[in-house]
Amino acid sequence: MTLEEVLIQKPTERAQCTGKALEEVLLSAKDNECLTVGVYESAKVMNVDPDSVSFCVLAVDEEFECDIALQIHFTLIQSFCFDNDISIVRVSDMQRLAEIVGDKADQFEDAHCILITNPAEGSWEDPTLEKLHLFCEESRSLNDWVPEITLPER
Repeated sequence: MTLEEVLIQKPTERAQCTGKALEEVLLSAKDNECLTVGVYESAKVMNVDPDSVSFCVLAVDEEFECDIALQIHFTLIQSFCFDNDISIVRVSDMQRLAEIVGDKADQFEDAHCILITNPAEGSWEDPTLEKLHLFCEESRSLNDWVPEITLPER
């Protein structure tokens, strides 16, 4: 799908398309061992090897919406992503996100931040990831710096 095709989609179609694309990318990255899950683990990767980070997903749910420490971490992660031209999105269903990236739904208690990284030895590329980068680029052009994506139901 080209950027022009993304731009002419209706907002509801675009939301469904990007949610499915995000799920596909996360599953592919998981299979290629290119995921970092957790706020602290993500911060470590960003500090040690920032060039390896390709995409960032932030997740918040109602339970953690008022967690000040988490919001500070989100602000720092967002700032890092903006400074390093890393595409970043937000999802509101942390439980669903944990189901996608984990083997069991409760395996990842801290699925608030997920990074998709590039493997050091290979050149794993996913065309669907490129669609998500285009979506983020379009959103930034509309001053939506951290667009929210709705993940598809199971």
